[in-house]
Amino acid sequence: MSPVHATGELLASRKVGAYHHLSVVARGVAEEFRPGTFVAVTVGTPGTSATLAPRPLWIHRVRPVGGHGLALQLVLEVRGAGTRWLAEQPVGARLAVTGPLGRPFALPKEPVACVLVGEGYSAAPLFPLAERLRERGCPVTLLLGAPDESRLLSALEARRSARAVTVVTRDGSVGQRGEIADAVTEVLRRAEAAVVYAAGPEPMLHAVAAAAEAHGAWSQCAVEQPLACATGLCHGCPVPVVGEDGVARTVRACVDGPVFRGDRVRWTELVR
Repeated sequence: MSPVHATGELLASRKVGAYHHLSVVARGVAEEFRPGTFVAVTVGTPGTSATLAPRPLWIHRVRPVGGHGLALQLVLEVRGAGTRWLAEQPVGARLAVTGPLGRPFALPKEPVACVLVGEGYSAAPLFPLAERLRERGCPVTLLLGAPDESRLLSALEARRSARAVTVVTRDGSVGQRGEIADAVTEVLRRAEAAVVYAAGPEPMLHAVAAAAEAHGAWSQCAVEQPLACATGLCHGCPVPVVGEDGVARTVRACVDGPVFRGDRVRWTELVR
């Protein structure tokens, strides 16, 4: 389905820990949302020299807002001029939104045990995914990680989204001290996972995909690459994979992904 180009309205903007949560109404975008898809938001005032490339943002939630219809809940971390501009926009600001973009997570046909693994703000698409899986009768386990408590996304919501939750922080400020890679094998074993979904930095995705394969589970990973156009035109977000025909090739994260089978990505070439 073709993405929708819409002029959105910023309904709310708030800082939560190290991240900014934006609530945006962009008619036609939220209605087509599937967990794992994303939007591209134009940065800067159109037609001025301040305009930068659109910023891809994960969709964290889609919720009805009284009088406005469905609103997109977006999460961003300020890392440069573009994300800073977005975080500083006042309520009521008009934003150019394109989406939903990309290929979503595939859902199992049977109610099998699923483990969802996310790190930092990149865990955002796992929360609506958990809702969809629970609607299908799948037992859901969440494994969330972050450098510290301020970068742990929606830990309280996670308790309501999953049957079991494991939290790992690098500094030990909340949950277990360590990395996701240290904990994932045991979580997969306890959950008796049949399917594993992951979103986060590439080294973490690599570790989760390897753990899933060793466990005998099927994995899907949302690969987050810097995107210039977000529509596939510029070929600026290459992901090395092995196709179903066994042939190595390079695909685009924005339109061929961002969700890929974990056993199809050539991680040693992607993670450098």
